[in-house]
Amino acid sequence: MQDTKSKPIKILGISGSPRNMATDFLVRETLRIAKEKYDAETDYFSAKGKKLEFCIQCDFCIRTKEGCVHKDDISAELYDKMIWADAWVIGTPVYQGTVSAQTKTIMDRCRAIVARDRKIFLNKVGMGIANGGDRIGGQEPSIQTILNFYIINEMVPVGGGSFGANLGGTFWSKDKGVEGISEDSEGMKSLIKTVKRLIQTAQILKQAGEARST
Repeated sequence: MQDTKSKPIKILGISGSPRNMATDFLVRETLRIAKEKYDAETDYFSAKGKKLEFCIQCDFCIRTKEGCVHKDDISAELYDKMIWADAWVIGTPVYQGTVSAQTKTIMDRCRAIVARDRKIFLNKVGMGIANGGDRIGGQEPSIQTILNFYIINEMVPVGGGSFGANLGGTFWSKDKGVEGISEDSEGMKSLIKTVKRLIQTAQILKQAGEARST
């Protein structure tokens, strides 16, 4: 078995919130845990203040294999980060019981990069985080949407396991932003468990890939 410490897991955190509040805090906290506890390399993308054009199903990406017709911050910044990473963390606030429009736009726009290379995301590992103002306000459906996206793109979705972290990191902010999130000890347990699973799975897949290439 190769020494994974010499080649740390590379993790991309994506905050799908238009505001740098609870979701931003959670994604950054995830990256902090991954870096400090597991020696991961990390990078970050926030939807706040970014130009994010909707996918319009124009099929430019299919016809040309040259990426997306939109030349916005997803094309300029995010695609390269997605390719670089071994694992992704997508965090979203809960809007109307599901992911934010910004989160959905980011996921939809991945069609362009996959059209260029159908296996570009193959076996990358992904987890989801969702926070809502209500205790049961759509956190799990939001994470399911993120996990479904990973499956469609041939990534490996992970949750934190039974007894507290079933699908991923779920948080109740009580509409108090970062203050509310910080008070949610059960939510933080779900996050820590899911990060551990993300790292373990990414290490296994990376080692397998390195073994095949030697």
